[in-house]
Amino acid sequence: MWPKITTNYSPNFDINKRGRKKVKYIIIHYTGMKDESSAIKRLCNEKSKVSAHYFIKRNGNILNLVPDLYEAWHAGKSSWKKDKSLNRYSIGIEIQNSGHNNKYENFSIKQIKSLKKLLKLLIQLYKINYKNVLGHSDVAPERKKDPGEKFPWKEFARIKLASWHDLDENNLKELRCLRLSKNQESTFLKNLAKIGYNYVKSAPSISKKKYVIKAFQRRFRSNLINGFPDKECLLISGNLLE
Repeated sequence: MWPKITTNYSPNFDINKRGRKKVKYIIIHYTGMKDESSAIKRLCNEKSKVSAHYFIKRNGNILNLVPDLYEAWHAGKSSWKKDKSLNRYSIGIEIQNSGHNNKYENFSIKQIKSLKKLLKLLIQLYKINYKNVLGHSDVAPERKKDPGEKFPWKEFARIKLASWHDLDENNLKELRCLRLSKNQESTFLKNLAKIGYNYVKSAPSISKKKYVIKAFQRRFRSNLINGFPDKECLLISGNLLE
């Protein structure tokens, strides 16, 4: 059953239409705003210069703000694998959530249910690889945390709507906080780059690498987000590449 979608168009998009084959990513965001109506107004305000293709309300209702084949302004400075400026290649979905700077509540059951339906539709329409369903923090780790550690990536991965590892999490916990050798740390960073976090290559400083590592942890090891790689992180990163 396809989701019910209401149009509420935003003026914030590039006027040049793109081909269907150019769409290969879906990027999940949260609004980071306490008030839902204010978030919608901002995404539809010409002065804000931000938008997304879809907006999911707390009650699960879906708004279409920008037609799929036009570039919405949601990802900003972003990168994944060999692609940069991901607005050109992606569909952006904003989910109402107050975010880390406010109280950062759990996503509602209705929001998650609606998002699953929407992702199934978009993946089928544009033949998108489920591994290319990403969080804003994945593609812009130095700037963004959304959709954050409360987003249920594992739940989406079970139905092939996102990527996840297939390791036993109870066994993984035994490796948490166990330090890596220099060679192991180098392997971990190379794994991150292969997965898609190519900010690792352009992040020479320790502080910048921490942003990337935190983005990985926020996505795949949300119980501890400290920016320090350990043996648990190394094993997860290797498994994701298998």
